[in-house]
Parts: sequence; C-alpha cells; structure tokens
Amino acid sequence: MRLFFSGAAHEVTGSKHYLEAAGKKILIDCGMEQGKNLYENQEIPVPASDVDYVFLTHAHIDHSGMLPLLYNQGFKGSVYTTEATQQLCQIMLLDSAHIQEFEAEWKNRKGKRAGIPPIVPIYTTEDAVGILQYFVPCRYEEKIQVCDGIEIRFVDAGHLLGSASIEVWVTEQGVTKKLVFSGDIGNTDQPLIKDPKPTKDADYVVMESTYGDRLHTKEKPDYVGELVKILKETFDKGGNVVIPSFAVGRTQEMLYFLRKIKTEGMVEGYPDFPVYVDSPLAVEATGIFQKNIYSCFDEEAMTLVKQGINPISFPGLRLSITSEESKAINFEDTPKVIISASGMCEAGRIRHHLKHNLWRPECTILFVGYQAIGTLGRSIVDGKKEVKLFGEPIEIRASIKKLEGLSGHADKNGLIGWLQKFEKKPDRVFIVHGEDAVCTAFAQCLKHEYGYSTYAPYSGTEVDLMTGDITYEAEGIPVKKRKIASDVFSRLLAAGQRLLAVIQHNEGGTNKDLAKFTDQINALCDKWDR
Repeated sequence: MRLFFSGAAHEVTGSKHYLEAAGKKILIDCGMEQGKNLYENQEIPVPASDVDYVFLTHAHIDHSGMLPLLYNQGFKGSVYTTEATQQLCQIMLLDSAHIQEFEAEWKNRKGKRAGIPPIVPIYTTEDAVGILQYFVPCRYEEKIQVCDGIEIRFVDAGHLLGSASIEVWVTEQGVTKKLVFSGDIGNTDQPLIKDPKPTKDADYVVMESTYGDRLHTKEKPDYVGELVKILKETFDKGGNVVIPSFAVGRTQEMLYFLRKIKTEGMVEGYPDFPVYVDSPLAVEATGIFQKNIYSCFDEEAMTLVKQGINPISFPGLRLSITSEESKAINFEDTPKVIISASGMCEAGRIRHHLKHNLWRPECTILFVGYQAIGTLGRSIVDGKKEVKLFGEPIEIRASIKKLEGLSGHADKNGLIGWLQKFEKKPDRVFIVHGEDAVCTAFAQCLKHEYGYSTYAPYSGTEVDLMTGDITYEAEGIPVKKRKIASDVFSRLLAAGQRLLAVIQHNEGGTNKDLAKFTDQINALCDKWDR
C-alpha cells in the first residue's frame, strides 16, 4: 500500500499521483504541464499498460490532458470520474489533441525550410478518441466498489462543472486506510455552480495549494459593476474588450454576468453591444453546462431556470465556430466583447485577437483567470511592453485589466477552512499543486499555526500508507535548459567566431574605419538582441 508523487509537486500544473493498493495500480489524475516547468517530473514506477484505473478529479487539461498519451502507451483500464467531467472530457481531450497535431504541423512546416528534423505530436486525435471509451461516469455522493479492496466516492469540489474531491478507501490484509484527493478546491459564491462540499474524515489528504499564499477580498467583489465600468470606458473610446478565458467554466461565468448586464441595459448608450464567443470548445462546453443544470447549478442559477430564463444566453450573443467566422470578428468596426480561449493565451484563437487588439490604445484586454508563470498571459499581466505573436513583435498599447477576485480556486483561508471541516485531523496532509515556494510555505503554515502534520513532496517521493513512513524522500531536480543544436544555430555560432576573427584582423586600421565597423556591429546587435 504505497503512494508515489509524480506531477504537480512544487508546481501548479501536471497533476499526477500514483497509488498502489489491494494488488491494483491506480493514477489519480493524469494532467499536462502548462507554462514554465520548474522541476523534472519522475515517471510513475510502472508502464502505462500495467495501470488498472485512473480516478479523475475534473476535466481541466492540467488534470486530464495526458490521458490520451496514457492510452497511446498501452493503458486499457477504466477511468472513473463524474458524469459532467466525462462529458467535458469528450470535447476537451479532442480539442487538446487537435492543438498537438496543429502545432506539430506548423513547426514542421517552418522546420522543413530550415532543415530541422520533423517532430511528432505528443498524441493524436485517434488517441483521444481511444481513451474516451474507457471512461466510467459516476454520480456525486455515490460510494462505488471499484474492485475487492478499493472503494471511491466523488464529492463536489465546487471548482468546475463536474469537479470533485475523491474519497478512496483501500484495504489490504484486513487494514483499511482512507485517502482524500482534494482535486482543485473551488471558491465560494461562484456563479452557476455549487460551493465545495466538506469531507468528514481521512487518514491521508493530498491537497492542492494553488492560492495558498493569497487572499481574496473580504467583501464579495461587484463583478457586474466592475465589468460595466470597463465596458463603458472601452466602448466610449471605440475599442473592443478582449477577454482571454478558459473555454470551460470561466467563459460560462462571463456569459452569466453579461446576460444580466445586457438584459438590464446597464451599459449606458450601448444597449445592443455584440458579444462574441470565439471558441468552438467554449460553445460545446456551454451546451454541456445546460445539460447538467439540475445536478450542478447553485440556487441562484436555479431560480432563473425556474423562471424560464437561460442563465448563460441572451440576445446579441454570437457564437463563432468556423475559422472564417473567427477572422471576420476583427473586421467588424462596432465596439464589442470578444471572449476566446485559451485563458492563459498559450494557444487557440485568442492569440489572433491579441494580435489585432493589443497594439490599439482604445482597446482593453481583460484577464479573468489565473495566469501561470511562463505563459503569455502572465507576461502581459506583469507589464511587458512587447510580445511576439506568430513571429511578429506586437507593442502593447491596449489597457490591461484584471477582474480581481474572480477565481475558481479557494484562497488561503478557503483552503484552510476546507481542511478544518474534517472532524479529526488526518494523520498526514500532503501539499501539492502549488508554486514551489507556496507549497513549502502553506505546509509550514498548516503545521505551525494549525497543528497539522504536513509534508510538501517533490516528484519521486514515496510513502508507505500502512505505516505513514516516507520511504523515499525526493529532492527537486531543476529542469535543464535545452541546448539548441540545430544546423542553423551551429552556422550562426560559426559566423560569430568568424566575426571575432575579422575584428582581430582589423587591429591597426584607421580610426575612421574602425569606428564605422563598430557602429555596424552595434546596429546588428541592437537589431537581434531580444
């Protein structure tokens, strides 16, 4: 009976934990790393073909995104998750596969001209379709016997439609241990979905710490009022409000706010402003939200439903599916709202909208979600003056705004509050899914201020669940910067060496010639120093 930490250890993305119990090999989540990768992730200690089950907390790609690769590597087990998560994964994993294929094709087109060997996508659409056949949809609060010695239950985590904390009971040699994997713990009073439900007890808790170093505002922010102000100021200048948004979850929340704004005519002088959702994935996800109204929506949203009101639809909402429809948006002069994925601006159509709007001082780029270190979104939010999009430098002249407090993650107090709802302190709380320093600091906070036994494992750490002993204590192995070894770069290095030789050959030349040569070299350096 052992637990092995693989992904999201002192990092925010790439969630993956390996559990071995009752003769079975189990993954809890199988996520993709996004943004900057600080530490090397140790592979699970068995081949994918030996894994019996995956217990999936929710559909976000940093928790589910490597499932198609697991299938490609030979996995033929069962993926247990909630009904809504299964439905969301049907669209999100296919979308992720499409992105992998598209990016590989794009890089290979460029690389071919430079003589760079072709790359293959991480996985393909065929792999995504393949893994979906192994999903087992489960209801919230229903205790399920997976096999002899293993039972699970999904509890609403309030983070995303279908998101869950997973209770896992494992029994070996007559001894039962209970683990709780928190998944991503949601913020309270979010639009549309219910608040996180508490869990009563556990021997071990594996707990996220994304916002373990920050607090949301004490008073509930006036999201609608702030959004109205931003819309009015931008429309008065003749600009667009561009919202990079996660296609699943955050987009539907924004539609919830915009429905209220438009139906109540809250943007003075602009009663009919258009709202574009430019993401096929977001359009499909919105349909899935509507299918799960009764199992996942909160009381406020259900009040609207009972009145015959669709909480996430309204006149003037325009859904862009085709690339032609997407391109046409930026040739429409009317001030408008453009909601597009991805939320951290790493891929998708949002990058085209940034290219067309970032340089325009009359426009506003409104961030409504977390921006991981190393992402384009984080660079923009942190005040970068210029970014590159599609190989072209784009000066940032638009107004950059954040809708503060809008978060699908519990803050530090919310995380502590979730843990305090356990009726008895767990034997050990493992802190994962947070930035390096945050994992350490949050674990120390829980230990010294609240009396919990905590540990923030690095990837590769292994725990004996029978005894609670850490049988292998891994250290963080920093990711080594990859050296560029292409023929083209080698030619560039050779040219630099030749330039140095030419400089040495010119020793003793006239001051006029040397000054001219120096200016030319400095001009060349200024052009390429980026």
